[in-house]
Amino acid sequence: MERVLKNKKVLVTGGAGFIGSNLVESLLSSGNRVICLDNFSTGKRESLKEYLNNSDFMLIEGDIRNYDICLEAVTDVEIVFHQAALGSVPRSIKDPISSTDVNIGGFVKMLFASKEAGVRRFIYAASSSTYGDHPGLPKIEERIGKPLSPYGITKYVDELFASNFASTYGIEVIGLRYFNVFGRRQDPHGAYAAVIPLFVKKLMNHESPVINGDGTYSRDFTYVDNVIQANHLAAVVESREAVNQVYNVAHGERTDLNRLFELIRSLAGKYDNEILKINPVYGPGREGDIPHSQASVDKARRLLGYEPVDDVASGLEKAVEWFWKNLK
Repeated sequence: MERVLKNKKVLVTGGAGFIGSNLVESLLSSGNRVICLDNFSTGKRESLKEYLNNSDFMLIEGDIRNYDICLEAVTDVEIVFHQAALGSVPRSIKDPISSTDVNIGGFVKMLFASKEAGVRRFIYAASSSTYGDHPGLPKIEERIGKPLSPYGITKYVDELFASNFASTYGIEVIGLRYFNVFGRRQDPHGAYAAVIPLFVKKLMNHESPVINGDGTYSRDFTYVDNVIQANHLAAVVESREAVNQVYNVAHGERTDLNRLFELIRSLAGKYDNEILKINPVYGPGREGDIPHSQASVDKARRLLGYEPVDDVASGLEKAVEWFWKNLK
């Protein structure tokens, strides 16, 4: 990664989470002073333990729904990386109140606190769920449909608030629409675990993973280092055209769930031959799911200089190795 943010004071909300903790690690390694704000509702303390004695790191335990905490966290900060959210489409269908409260209410409080504190740039985790029922492939930033879940609605509303704050208050905003991110530190436990760590955990336990539907649904699975690259680029870009935009962050390829399972089984089978004998079982499709998702990353390439390094195969190889070492 060549163009990285250096020597700045930054805030990472949700910094104990999967993506957030990887971002904290990268920002510290490039010489930044990093504040992490997290309430540990989904993030893990263990993801931050190696940074607690780092003089360039500060942890604030608090909730983005508390405006005073937001104001405290952004004091003297130049750039905010807003990763905090309640993820998961199924979670939002089961509990739309909490998802809305955190993903919209918390987002607006964090954004307004940033404006009040004079934060220069606010980079936030947007979502491919914003595309909703739009049938076009690949997904292009300016063409979206109707969101299909409360989660998708919250992430779209965040984009509207960000755009409004940019024009009303002059704060620089950049939204990064993540597509099915996976990689190290991703949690395989709990009711809303993502498909890749869940598949790996099941296989490690010699259990058959459940594929929702017939396995032909496809996603643009995106290795976490591609996402970290995009956040750095969004922080350092100077072009006025590149600011106050939303970008797809993905690799730009589709992998269906059947193929995904085969790849993971093959990689995990290198560590345990018995895994190669395991087949998936098929269950009902998930409410709120779209059949296919694939991103165009042309806009991010053109305006940010984004160039994804890992495709799904190379990313899975790294991810499975990490899970094998850390989940046992």
